[in-house]
Amino acid sequence: MHEHVLDNPIWQSLRSRHRDLAMEHDDAARYPAPIAPFLGVREHGAAMDTALRTLVPDGDTALLLGRAPSVGPQWELRHMTDLAQMICPEPVAAVDTADIVELGPDRREEVLALTALVYPHYFRARTMDLGRYFGICQDGRLAAMAGERMGTHDYTELSAICTHPDFLGRGYARRLLIFLSNDNHARGRVPFLHVSHENPRAVELYERNGYRLRRDIAFWSLRRAGD
Repeated sequence: MHEHVLDNPIWQSLRSRHRDLAMEHDDAARYPAPIAPFLGVREHGAAMDTALRTLVPDGDTALLLGRAPSVGPQWELRHMTDLAQMICPEPVAAVDTADIVELGPDRREEVLALTALVYPHYFRARTMDLGRYFGICQDGRLAAMAGERMGTHDYTELSAICTHPDFLGRGYARRLLIFLSNDNHARGRVPFLHVSHENPRAVELYERNGYRLRRDIAFWSLRRAGD
């Protein structure tokens, strides 16, 4: 059976678009911890304790999507949930983009403050190194943002789509979602994203704006418990 690249998105991203960022050992690879907590493996169920000891320090936790290794007793591997992997197969109706600005290094502290408030678990000090980030500012504040995270040469994962609580209900997240989705289509890349089934409001937003469920994908945590 032919595997789609999005069935193993972390591994595929680290083997293609983000290869220059990859920390690799045998058939495992991960992002540096200051960039992202994500680790990918080539084959599900493969034993690779040596590679994992090299890539995951004592007390660290790595996160995996889709495929997970077979591990020994010094590891804690937990299936946390199945996420909805959604894909936008074609461009959607354009929206007003006049006040959407690209967020460069000079806005990093604002981005980190917003993500720490509403998107705290997966955004790190250097996550912005993974792709482009855009936002809408109001009254001198970053009101909403969206960005690019993992991906291959043909697909881009959209991530950190969030709005400050003070600015909810104004449609900012929708406009950023559509802008970045259409922009990737214009660049020849198909946008996709991952969202929890426990967040039906977000799922509905994506469904109303061109996204459809591609598959459910397992979300794992891997922690080195100590030798």
